[in-house]
Amino acid sequence: MIFIITHNGMLGLRLRLYLLLGVMFGIIYAIAVVLLPGGTFISYALLASFFLFIQYWIGPKMVELSMRVRYVSEHEYPELHAMVEELARKAGIPKPKVGVSSLPIPNAFAFGRGVKDGRVCVTEEIMRLLTKEELKAVLGHEISHLKHRDVVIITMLSVVPMICWYIAWSFMWGTGDSRERGSSAYIGMVAFLLYFITNLLVLYASRIREYYADYGSVKLGNAPHHLASALYKLVYGSARMPKEILRPMEGYKAFFLNDPSKAHHEIYELRHIDLDMSGSIEREELLWLRDKKVRVTFTDKLMELFSTHPNMLERIKHLAKLSA
Repeated sequence: MIFIITHNGMLGLRLRLYLLLGVMFGIIYAIAVVLLPGGTFISYALLASFFLFIQYWIGPKMVELSMRVRYVSEHEYPELHAMVEELARKAGIPKPKVGVSSLPIPNAFAFGRGVKDGRVCVTEEIMRLLTKEELKAVLGHEISHLKHRDVVIITMLSVVPMICWYIAWSFMWGTGDSRERGSSAYIGMVAFLLYFITNLLVLYASRIREYYADYGSVKLGNAPHHLASALYKLVYGSARMPKEILRPMEGYKAFFLNDPSKAHHEIYELRHIDLDMSGSIEREELLWLRDKKVRVTFTDKLMELFSTHPNMLERIKHLAKLSA
């Protein structure tokens, strides 16, 4: 079996990320030069950086507690440890800690302060749902997040909307005479608009990183149809969950492999890919999708703008382009 990596597509994703970084820091430069005096801007930047620094250091512990993570030994889960160790070796990074989450949904996630502090976790439900090959493809996706330092990148980008928020909050309620209040309100409204725009750009960066992690999993030797099948099963598994269970997961979905809150909608988009109705996506089905034109509605495109994850149909189509 041969897997053809579409380098042009990957270069396109990388170029988009570089352009995004340029736009974000261009906005920061504009705020520093046009909207605010140097000293004022520096104070807001330091304040935002301070809070992100605190989040950066206590974040892993917060994730562990909120996601009910229990780190497991090789003796408890030898096969899971073996897969993580093999993928980490192929990726050229230290083996991350391996954890199991008791959250009642099928999913996986990675987090940590950096490559040397990486943690890869799976829920008990996902281990019951996926085959060995599908689980390995999922772990490859998470290992790729660690290798690409996605947590650090998204954290850095998040500084920009945070600065905009502090500026908007301060200047919208400015004091002084009418002329000063008018000028402050103008700066506040511009800052709030930039806060909205930069938040969308951070979400866009998150979606790019998901595509890139999918590519990373394939590059580590996992078959594209195994990852596509895993994504399909995760959507189906989440769609079967009662809304009462999914609702508390809203705050965690940025960490997950897919967005559980969109599963009910996504399952209708994906059902026609499973041609033989087997509950999984085989290689032949993914190859069939590769030559088909994917149509995403305007509503779906609008929903994607406010999501940390790409449209699932387009994401699986992207995996189809990686296979041959």
